[in-house]
Amino acid sequence: MKTIVSAVAIRRLALALLVSVAACANLEKPGPQSVAGMSPDGTVTMTEIIAAGAAAGKGTLYFQGRSHAFKLAGGVTGGGGASDAQVRGEVYNLHNLSDFAGVYTQNSGAAGFNKSTASDLWLRNNAGVVLHVTGTQTGMTLSLGREEILIELL
Repeated sequence: MKTIVSAVAIRRLALALLVSVAACANLEKPGPQSVAGMSPDGTVTMTEIIAAGAAAGKGTLYFQGRSHAFKLAGGVTGGGGASDAQVRGEVYNLHNLSDFAGVYTQNSGAAGFNKSTASDLWLRNNAGVVLHVTGTQTGMTLSLGREEILIELL
């Protein structure tokens, strides 16, 4: 699968990131503590390709008995290299479908090369929706420990 991140998607991500920085400043790093005592509200499957620090992909949200297609675009801070990730997981704190779209941030705090491995990521958007996804990543990317993806429902 060949995916090219469009200039429009990159501009949208940059604008969304600027708006989201202030809103996310006081949120704790997403992780298991973010969903303690909660049950998942839905599930997701995603395919993401990262090349030269830019990411693009697609996925499906399963929420309230229906499937909803979405696309994603984003980047890895300080990123380089190339990788392909296939992940699936749970969605928490999703009460309205409209809250699913937005910029999700994952901050692992671990800078360095990410090699082919099993992934275990926690991401949160400005609406407080938390994604916990696991899967596999093939290839290698350089990261400063922060990834942001913009999800848009189709």
